[in-house]
Amino acid sequence: MTSPDAPRIALAIEPPVARITLQHPPLNVIDIPMMEEMAMAVAEVEQMPAVSMTVFAGSGSGFSAGVDVAAHKPERVQEMLTKFHAILRALVTSRKVTLAAVRGNCLGGGAELAILCDLVVTAETATWGFPEISLGCFPPVAATALAALVGQKRAAELILTGRTFDGAEAQRLGLANYSTRDAQLETRTEVVLEHLAKLSPAALAVTKKAMYAWDSMHFDKGLSRAEKVYFEELMWTQDAREGVAAFLEKRAPKWTGK
Repeated sequence: MTSPDAPRIALAIEPPVARITLQHPPLNVIDIPMMEEMAMAVAEVEQMPAVSMTVFAGSGSGFSAGVDVAAHKPERVQEMLTKFHAILRALVTSRKVTLAAVRGNCLGGGAELAILCDLVVTAETATWGFPEISLGCFPPVAATALAALVGQKRAAELILTGRTFDGAEAQRLGLANYSTRDAQLETRTEVVLEHLAKLSPAALAVTKKAMYAWDSMHFDKGLSRAEKVYFEELMWTQDAREGVAAFLEKRAPKWTGK
């Protein structure tokens, strides 16, 4: 375990690549301190002309098990979503090509971070999913963006059931570009980066802007709407509070439908 004051991410700059590694063992849970560090790192990298690609990965055996459940409490949830979504909005508008290298757990907010990267390389054995429904909550970013990646019916299934699936299925669904054996994850990632490094950084940046011009407008409006529903409706339900409390107390939730 890391101490409360230990850095939650590592930033390594090797032009043309920046690497942001989540390092909050054992599960690389994304808590508010990590969000703050990640936001600063993303902003710092964005100002580096020599960097054209940003790689997100997790330390140890997993990418991320998701956002800290304790941060879903009513008194903290607005700060949590505001800070986390600011990072994801920055990725959508970034001029850098972003790539997620996924192994182990890639759940909830971790999966949302991965799917908003331009490219994803996943280990076949990685565990993906959006399990927020089991807490009596929903994943706002996935609710906004997932249908564009996998189709409306499949997005509804993944979000409403919260089921987990492996990296091979993530690739088949369209959440990842490549799936590979765990031992080959870094090698496959480097092959993609080497190809991108041969291309014009200016052309990549402008092309990204053109590709996502329409999607980014819809994403921003859709995410704002999802946030509004989350704050003004979901967090007023007894079930949302019960789901988070039950998880933290390590017991089964008692749903009331209210």
